[in-house]
Amino acid sequence: MNRGNQTWLMGALLFLCCSYANLASADTQLNLTKGVTAVSREVYDLHMLSLYICIAIGVIVFSAMFWSMIFHRKSKGAKAADFHESTKVEILWTATPIIILIAMAVPATSTLINMENNDNSDVTIQITGSQWKWHYKYFDEDIEYYSVLSTPRKEFENQNGSFDGNGAAKGKNYLLEVDKPLVIPANKKVRFLITSDDVIHSWWVPAFAVKQDANPGFINEAWTNVDVPGTYRGQCAELCGKDHGFMPIVVDVKTPEDYDLWLKEQHVLTAQAADAEKASLGLSMSKDELMKLGEITYVAHCSACHQPTGLGLPPTFPALKGSVVATQGAIAEHLSLVLNGKGMMPPFGKQLSLKEIAAVVTYERNAWGNDTGDLVQSSDVKAASEE
Repeated sequence: MNRGNQTWLMGALLFLCCSYANLASADTQLNLTKGVTAVSREVYDLHMLSLYICIAIGVIVFSAMFWSMIFHRKSKGAKAADFHESTKVEILWTATPIIILIAMAVPATSTLINMENNDNSDVTIQITGSQWKWHYKYFDEDIEYYSVLSTPRKEFENQNGSFDGNGAAKGKNYLLEVDKPLVIPANKKVRFLITSDDVIHSWWVPAFAVKQDANPGFINEAWTNVDVPGTYRGQCAELCGKDHGFMPIVVDVKTPEDYDLWLKEQHVLTAQAADAEKASLGLSMSKDELMKLGEITYVAHCSACHQPTGLGLPPTFPALKGSVVATQGAIAEHLSLVLNGKGMMPPFGKQLSLKEIAAVVTYERNAWGNDTGDLVQSSDVKAASEE
């Protein structure tokens, strides 16, 4: 190999290394995103520091290898050195990695300590994972609600639950959209208390650099302080069951002024919902009204396990079509099951209104050919919940 080829080879190697470094620092899908919080930017900087150190080590090692291969090959008459030990080399290859590790450990330790510091938070929110939704409870505000996937089922399953090729096109935020997002204020320290009702989940929002396991019986903590108002999306990052991929997280970050307005709106809506619950106790809905609302409620909350056809996925998720519970059992037993849950089935007493529970039980007892003729009203649900 002549000197021109040698120079070209070394130049190409250095060009590739530098190009990768530039690519890594660019805003591409191949690299970690910077995020929208101070902690997420610290994590990004740590990532880039580690990457640059690895690139530098690679350049040095491979340069030495190629240099040795080119200028100290046997065809040029080079002879291998014959020595057994070298104290200088031993010290060098021991001290160098230690220095590199210290250079990486100091900023990493500082960032980890910062990530665990929940002191002086402005807002505290309890996050509870359950199959397959998130429950958010705002401390000192008397506000709590469930956040459920809102992507239409026909986008990820063909229409009517059958595979007939008539499914809808996937939307922009396919499987990353919910009916009620978590709302937090910008430029405020928000503390998260994360737990689970059933199995292990993991609350993960990449833009915040927050990923914390939700373990049943334990409370883990995390926090964030978002600089830029906007909508940020994440997912459950733990394999929590068959619908693990249908458990998205959406966080709506508002300005402090808009957040205060949202709190006021939620208090009004909570009061209105309580009044509507009381009013529904004295009302009797027709079968058509119950079936219509029941179908909407069933598709949103029950069809993932029991299927839109009511055939379920036995033995884990039993069929409702023709089942003893929905066709022969007492209405009170059916209501108790929906209100309190059983096994893997979560309790819906706090998730749904009296009217919705009445409608979905009516729907289950009259859909798919069950045709019991039973009608359930809000007053029946209220009575069952007090037993």
